[in-house]
Amino acid sequence: MYAIVDQGGNQHKVREGEVVRIDSAALNPGESFTFQRVLMYTDEAGDVRIGKPYLTDVTVTGTVRPPVRGPKTIAIRYKKRKGIRTRHGHRQNYQQVLIGNITVA
Repeated sequence: MYAIVDQGGNQHKVREGEVVRIDSAALNPGESFTFQRVLMYTDEAGDVRIGKPYLTDVTVTGTVRPPVRGPKTIAIRYKKRKGIRTRHGHRQNYQQVLIGNITVA
């Protein structure tokens, strides 16, 4: 059983018991989190439900875990014969959510 949820402009495929990294939000570790926009749901029997655009009878809840940082990405700007060389690094902050259960009303 899995669901596809939309959070922060990104779509995530979630299953019960797995950890999902979402864009950093003002969430405290240990509190409950509910994904508001569920796009698709599939159960073990192969029954597929697709929302138009969202499913209202399916809820995905989880528990917030401590935040993590993603891998470092490097951006380089260079212009030939001008002496312009700049290098920037960036690490994105993510919030982890442990998926508790996927319920269908």
